[in-house]
Amino acid sequence: MQVLSVAVAGASGYAGGEILRLLIGHPEVTIGAVTAASSAGDPLGRHHPNLTPLAERVLQATSSETLAGHDVVFLALPHGASAALARQLPDDVTIIDCGADFRLTDPAAWQEFYGSEHAGSWAYGLPELMVEAGKKQRAQLTGATHIAVPGCYPTASSLALAPAFAAGLATGDVVIVAASGTSGAGKSLKPHLLAAEAMGSMSPYGVGGSHRHTPEIEQNLSRANGDSVAVSFTPTLAPMPRGILATCSARVAPGTTTAQARTVYAEAYDAEPFVHVLPEGVWPTTGAVLGSNNVQVQVTVDERVGRLIVVAAIDNLTKGTGGGAVQCLNLSCGFDEQLGLPTTGVAP
Repeated sequence: MQVLSVAVAGASGYAGGEILRLLIGHPEVTIGAVTAASSAGDPLGRHHPNLTPLAERVLQATSSETLAGHDVVFLALPHGASAALARQLPDDVTIIDCGADFRLTDPAAWQEFYGSEHAGSWAYGLPELMVEAGKKQRAQLTGATHIAVPGCYPTASSLALAPAFAAGLATGDVVIVAASGTSGAGKSLKPHLLAAEAMGSMSPYGVGGSHRHTPEIEQNLSRANGDSVAVSFTPTLAPMPRGILATCSARVAPGTTTAQARTVYAEAYDAEPFVHVLPEGVWPTTGAVLGSNNVQVQVTVDERVGRLIVVAAIDNLTKGTGGGAVQCLNLSCGFDEQLGLPTTGVAP
């Protein structure tokens, strides 16, 4: 099997660093250019001292000339930056975008939440997602050459609720409250992310339906449902470096029991190597998935109020970004889907 050359744009940030961490252990790739914007010229080790094998690599300026010539290019760039760069790359380069530019299919939703021209949509990079007619998104990723990796919150929230909508258990009135580690806000210096501000304190943000991941979650659940789904989504910032715990609820079909819901989720995920429905009574924790590509899921029915409750935990930088991107690489290139991806967490 031919070893592929890969480049990572935005390598100085958390997402780029996580992609590189996983690619170092991937047996079918060789790491080529690593690029950045304001950090160009720095050794990679200044930004990611954990990436010892690549510490002496010098970050190059992000340009189409630097990235062209590789088999695969990962884009770990701010929203709005990927589309222009992708247009400049040759057609024979496989592009895996970790930004938001190509996730949404509805131009109006993009305009409302991002306020710029819609660049189009690529194959959506969440293989385990239940979509139309009870199928999964995986089929759309095999051999795909342009892939949009999901946002971290949509990864956890969509995997939590899509099986219920696909099976007709969930009937709407979706409320999601999700806590994320501070790495989800990126590496740029922000006063509210200083240790003195964030440690020992939780805070909400993007309240009132303004978070940009809202239309992406709605898009995914609508596909599973076969009809439009509206979502009330509230993200919160938790005093931890990484991880997402998403508590998701929806109105449930009358008469649905916890046992029936668990059967639906077992059928949806028992064959999935990274999604684990926990034993009854055991609830997901972010610590259990730290550093892994795993998703922990638990489901129950609050019969008193007629609501389905699903809790999901992921590492926002692994399954929520870098791991999801490498999983898409594997499907795109015909590798074993699990290649290079950790299924054991780091503890304590």
